[in-house]
Amino acid sequence: MVVGSLSGADTDRVFHALADATRRDILIRVIRSGQSVSELARLYPMSFAAVQKHVAVLERAALVSKTRRGREQIVNGEVGALRRVSLLLDAYEEIWRQRVEQISAILDEE
Repeated sequence: MVVGSLSGADTDRVFHALADATRRDILIRVIRSGQSVSELARLYPMSFAAVQKHVAVLERAALVSKTRRGREQIVNGEVGALRRVSLLLDAYEEIWRQRVEQISAILDEE
């Protein structure tokens, strides 16, 4: 596995955060350009509080961070966290490829 990338609990938080379509959409938007929570809330057919909760889940997973700009909280995507997730998925893919190669080698023997 990818040493030093994500702990088991961190991995669980990331996959939980990415399991929801609204959170994935928020993440894409804030990676492109930081947005205030108010701006995000106007984009979805839900309450401001519901959007805040989605952002909080993304923040707990370290996929976004919030900074204050006056009275607003600006949400930005965390590229480093996305890289760690990408490395984790690459590691899973490598495990799968090794399994396929093992199966292929067994079939070639017969």
